[in-house]
Amino acid sequence: MMFEKLTDVGKQFRLKGQFYAYDTIKNGNINSTYKVTYKEDDGSLKSYIIQKINTSVFHNPEDIMENIDHVTEHIREHYPDEISLHFHHTADGKNYMYDDDGSFWRVMNYVDSITFDTCDDLAIISATGEAFGHFQMQLADFDGSILHETIPEFHNTHNRLDKLFDDVAANKLGRNESCEAEIEYISAVRYKAGQLSERYSNGDFPVRVTHNDTKANNVLFDRITKRPLVVIDLDTVMPGMAMYDFGDAVRFICNTAAEDEPDVRRVYFDTSKFRAFCKGYLGAVHGALTKDELDSLVLATFSITIELASRFLDDYLTGDKYFKVNYPGHNLIRTRTQIQLAKDIMRKHEELEWIVEETIKEHR
Repeated sequence: MMFEKLTDVGKQFRLKGQFYAYDTIKNGNINSTYKVTYKEDDGSLKSYIIQKINTSVFHNPEDIMENIDHVTEHIREHYPDEISLHFHHTADGKNYMYDDDGSFWRVMNYVDSITFDTCDDLAIISATGEAFGHFQMQLADFDGSILHETIPEFHNTHNRLDKLFDDVAANKLGRNESCEAEIEYISAVRYKAGQLSERYSNGDFPVRVTHNDTKANNVLFDRITKRPLVVIDLDTVMPGMAMYDFGDAVRFICNTAAEDEPDVRRVYFDTSKFRAFCKGYLGAVHGALTKDELDSLVLATFSITIELASRFLDDYLTGDKYFKVNYPGHNLIRTRTQIQLAKDIMRKHEELEWIVEETIKEHR
């Protein structure tokens, strides 16, 4: 059944040759992804990626695909000699299709590569920073404001915190008593954490193209050289602040523990990994960011960490409806991990600022 379905999708996207084989790719928890291989007329094999989009998660897939089309075509036009993502189009010019069942499909080029879910190798971390910095550089002259905001107010930290404290005041499930220390800490840093999103709303920072999921496993690497090839997973590409992409990347990469580590004594912010990521990122972005953006990188790291802590805590207080939980109190454990990380970022604030400044000087 799937063989026939994928064959039909390939025909709609005008893939050349004869459908030869397919494999299910199990990485990723949202969309259904398949590597499909075609035998071309000369007997050679060529592979593609076909995905069925989970429209229960992505409610506006056409807007997502329009954003992706804008971004990928801009990169392909301005960087024709580099590996880039290419989403194929149907005969009517769309980079997506609906099948007879109403399922939403897309097709992109396959890039032979490897990925790293987590990594302690500083060279790989630096290369990850380079990949995301280069992605920002490739789109520095692109008007991010024309993109759809597919998740409205996604990184409006100020609004996220307002919602949290509205739910704290309501205390509908009576869970406040179990997390008084967490509520108190986030309340104490509420103004600091919300500063950048308020300034962005006031027009103090450029509207950039932001990836919004800058984890290491969203970079494809060459199998042999371990050099970065291309940034993938563009479903959350939106207008936003470049600093938050940076901050979210190092928040994840530099955390010495899992995001749900119950023993917060194991959680701290690894400055060696931060330095490695900065080296790659700031070396690749080549002055495309403004001074205000560069001066805000460390604060953005703290802010987005608090934002995530507030989201975990808010979900805990309102019944664990957004994030999948594996046991009672799972979201509270996640909250405590992010708070511990944020505290360590603040303890190391001056050192992190110095690392950013010295790295910038190296690349002038």
